Amino acid sequence: MVFSRRSSQRRRNGRVFREGRRAAAFAALDLGTNNCRLLVAEAVRDGFKVVDAFSRIVRLGEGLNRTGRLSEAAMGRALDALKVCAGKIRRRPRVQVRGVATEACRKADNCTDFMERIRGETGLSFEIISPEEEARLAMGGCLPLLNDSRPRALVFDIGGGSTQVMWLDLSRAEPELLASLSIPAGVISVSEAYDRAPLSRAQYEDLIDGVGVHLEPFCEEFGIRREIQAGAVQMLGTSGTVTTLAGLQLGLPRYDRSRVDGVYLHLDAVRSLSDDLRSLSYTERAARPCVGSDRADLVVAGCAILEALCDRWPVDRLRVADRGVREGILVDLMGRPNGA
Repeated sequence: MVFSRRSSQRRRNGRVFREGRRAAAFAALDLGTNNCRLLVAEAVRDGFKVVDAFSRIVRLGEGLNRTGRLSEAAMGRALDALKVCAGKIRRRPRVQVRGVATEACRKADNCTDFMERIRGETGLSFEIISPEEEARLAMGGCLPLLNDSRPRALVFDIGGGSTQVMWLDLSRAEPELLASLSIPAGVISVSEAYDRAPLSRAQYEDLIDGVGVHLEPFCEEFGIRREIQAGAVQMLGTSGTVTTLAGLQLGLPRYDRSRVDGVYLHLDAVRSLSDDLRSLSYTERAARPCVGSDRADLVVAGCAILEALCDRWPVDRLRVADRGVREGILVDLMGRPNGA
């Protein structure tokens, strides 16, 4: 578990894939434990306009907890996805790029070799960022969905290998990240503790409890539960788990980002939807709209992590964000001198 206080807001140290004096476009690459994601955007007056995007589940961290290494199969899946990303980037003139890698690459013994392989086969360079930097970027990407109705905010990002939690002060002219917490629980690492069969309620609660123990010191240090009881805290979540639950709550026949990003989930809906998914077989989960075969064996682990957060911090509802690290990278890139 990594627990950090924050005092500064900005750090700009992105890598450049191809750059002119004035960039015509900006690209953000996020190589996570479960997903490989790309956003390409152009600067506009009030932010940025996305002109290309790519996302693929690659499960880079599959088996990592057992072996301590990235497997050949996982690296191959990631490289295939990154070659698509590199092709999209090359089609843009004068593009600034920052690529970041997170928990799987932080933990893997063979990650240095993998980074060299990526450079050799795709021309892309990646920073292996700290949990603190990952939290800062996720926060930067999600800030537009926070409001001034409550002075404090909990923002969380459930990843493949870890979960980042951010504690924010929104009462100032500029939102301030007061502290962040990284816990060693993500949808891949937790899902590998059980098979694809339905879980009993007792098994599922064991998963919740295993995550919950990591939250207590952070909660006590900052008096977060007390702030919640005073009605001072809003909660926002970004991850495939919360977007999947939002899609299910909306009854969408297929996932639609425009319908999901910014919607609210009440905690009773979180618990009801999670309990339903927990009780289903892999095949039954895969048949559900907005879940599918790619997430069917991971979504229950994500639900357990989400329920642990909601049990510890029972805000009445949470806002769903289909955005995060990539958007935070773009905000940083476009804030640079000569960047827009």
